[in-house]
Amino acid sequence: MNFLAHIYLSHDDENLVLGNFIADMVKGRQIEAFSPEIIRGILLHRKIDHFTDTHDVFLKSKKRLAEKYRHYSGVLVDMFYDHFLAKYWQDYSDEDINDFVKNAYDILLKNYIILPPRAKKILPFMIASNWLVNYAELGSLQKRLAGMAKRTTFESGMENAVYDLRENYDLFLQEFKCFFPQLEEFVVKEIGR
Repeated sequence: MNFLAHIYLSHDDENLVLGNFIADMVKGRQIEAFSPEIIRGILLHRKIDHFTDTHDVFLKSKKRLAEKYRHYSGVLVDMFYDHFLAKYWQDYSDEDINDFVKNAYDILLKNYIILPPRAKKILPFMIASNWLVNYAELGSLQKRLAGMAKRTTFESGMENAVYDLRENYDLFLQEFKCFFPQLEEFVVKEIGR
């Protein structure tokens, strides 16, 4: 899962939002710099990633891209699934996506001082281009993927992945709709809600 899903799965808990947002940017002992509540969010993020990366439905989506994008296929499916969450937001939340995302940005900005350097670098761009809402639009998703492709060590081809999404849109959507409720259920059990 990518940023939108991780924040959504934090259930409006500010510390979970923070931990879930920064988890991939916190390595090794750096985790010790954060409060136990934020660490809980970091660990939740990692559990979500493990659940996702080992789930049969996610693996099916990933396999469709594996030959062309190799180890970037999982990242692409994460982005595709965030696209579906944004596009079909009303199927998962009663809150307007714009209000939800504004609240998330406010939490992150309010806690900007404690964010890891990479998060501090990403956040202004994320807010300025409103990534979380605009994931719903394929053109915006393509821009995000092109930006990611520029930062990869090897030629990834990710900038072209939206064409693969369009070609198999209904299959990826069906897989997301099967997978995501199971992920939501898993998270509810993990956080005790």
